[in-house]
Amino acid sequence: MRERGHSYPCVCARGCWSRGGASCARAAPAAAAPGGGAERSGAGSSTSPRHRMMEYEDFTSLAGYWNPSDSYQFSPASVIVPVVFSLIFLLGTVGNSLVLAVLLRNRQMGHNTTNLFILNLSLADFFFIVFCVPFQATIYCLEGWVFGSFICKAVHFFIYLTMYASSFTLAAVSVDRYLAICYPLRSRELRTPCNAMAAMAVIWGLSVVFAGPYLSYYNLIKWEASYICMPDWEEWRRKVMDTSTFAFGYVIPVLVISLSYTRTIKYLWTAVEPLEDVSESKKAKRKVTKMIIIVTILFCLCWLPYHVVILRYLYGDFPFNQATYAFRLLSHCMAYANSCLNPIVYALVSKHFRKGFKKVFSCLLRKKHRNKVHVLHAAHAVPRFEAALTEVSQMHGDNNRCELNPDSPAAPSRPSKHLQVC
Repeated sequence: MRERGHSYPCVCARGCWSRGGASCARAAPAAAAPGGGAERSGAGSSTSPRHRMMEYEDFTSLAGYWNPSDSYQFSPASVIVPVVFSLIFLLGTVGNSLVLAVLLRNRQMGHNTTNLFILNLSLADFFFIVFCVPFQATIYCLEGWVFGSFICKAVHFFIYLTMYASSFTLAAVSVDRYLAICYPLRSRELRTPCNAMAAMAVIWGLSVVFAGPYLSYYNLIKWEASYICMPDWEEWRRKVMDTSTFAFGYVIPVLVISLSYTRTIKYLWTAVEPLEDVSESKKAKRKVTKMIIIVTILFCLCWLPYHVVILRYLYGDFPFNQATYAFRLLSHCMAYANSCLNPIVYALVSKHFRKGFKKVFSCLLRKKHRNKVHVLHAAHAVPRFEAALTEVSQMHGDNNRCELNPDSPAAPSRPSKHLQVC
């Protein structure tokens, strides 16, 4: 086995992986030393062209990267990854679309701060799935980046934009839940729809600020007969950027979430509730505790491997082999899967959301049936005109019944002696 120097960034862990990641390793010198300057290893020393070529050839044979001059070798990742990404895309778009449909169909949704944050989270997750997964799936099917330099930059900008928006929204939800549970009366003036909308504006504004540098972070690097979308910054700038992303996009939100939910759990299990039935109170506490644990653990677990890969490369030794490639791929999929799991955690755990989902499906099926009946009546002769009018009246009645009832998760919370968490 040839001796390896400190490899150049396969920061592909965040979205520029190619088949096996080989393209990232191959094109790294162009990104690390733009303009053809001398390249630096992790220790700051230059690396000879012969050593670099040996390293790239070694990694290429390991990863099975396709070369136009070589015979094509089947790569399992070229089949497995698109299938997995397709499932993530399908579940993410359907799940978040259902959440958005349930929330937006209710005319009084704007009166509930928690549901406004859930709406914001679903939008961020939906855009993350739409702007990220389809483009990244093509990396494992095609032999290079075929969408041009602008899309290369824009895709990664939207990936980080929605990542920041999701993490900041989760932190805001945790604070909102803490105030609603621990200070239900004193927080009424603070937890208003106007303040929630202002918080959402701040969330997206900060997300744009933190994600903005990624418009220049990535660029197209030419390798052989194709182009590769990968980082184009110097090593020290990448360290500053990636460390800042880890701190502001993961560590700080997780600390806020952990602190808020820890104090919420402590309050729920120590507060005296003399007017409530003991068994029902414990049931509500278990439900809220379960919700909190699921939210916190899933967010941390889904994004931690993603950041570990990046930090491991920046500040440690991250060799290119089958094990690390599998781990990078797993971390990539887990980060995407978080956008599929959030609708489950914030929606399916709530019986009110489940009722909303059923009503959305029933309305869609009823609308499809009404359209068929309407076409059938329109094809009949004039004597059947009255029957058609009767059908139209029935359609209006069904439309009214499709409106979500006040008990839906999007409706304002009614005074109740029991805690309800959306």
